[in-house]
Amino acid sequence: MKTKSNILEAVHETASGLHRLGFIDQRKMRQYDALCLEPISDYDSKKIRSLRDRYKISQAVLASLLNTSTSAVRQWETGSKHPSGPSQKLLYLLEHKGLEALL
Repeated sequence: MKTKSNILEAVHETASGLHRLGFIDQRKMRQYDALCLEPISDYDSKKIRSLRDRYKISQAVLASLLNTSTSAVRQWETGSKHPSGPSQKLLYLLEHKGLEALL
């Protein structure tokens, strides 16, 4: 993930190491994540549609990749609903890492 600054990147890296060693619990690590990491941008209907067009996939295929329903993807693309946290994260991975990251 992308950090807000080099200093926060160092803080997050140190905290991650301490977490792996068992000195920081999961709850505290989430606080470090929230402090240090840039939030994932929102995905509106145009952005979702452009991702599908870029990878030439149907709504059903995108829904399968995101582990959601086809109707959810349809609602996102019409703007009647918006993707939640886990779906936003997967859309972010699709946008920045490519289709292979979700396969």
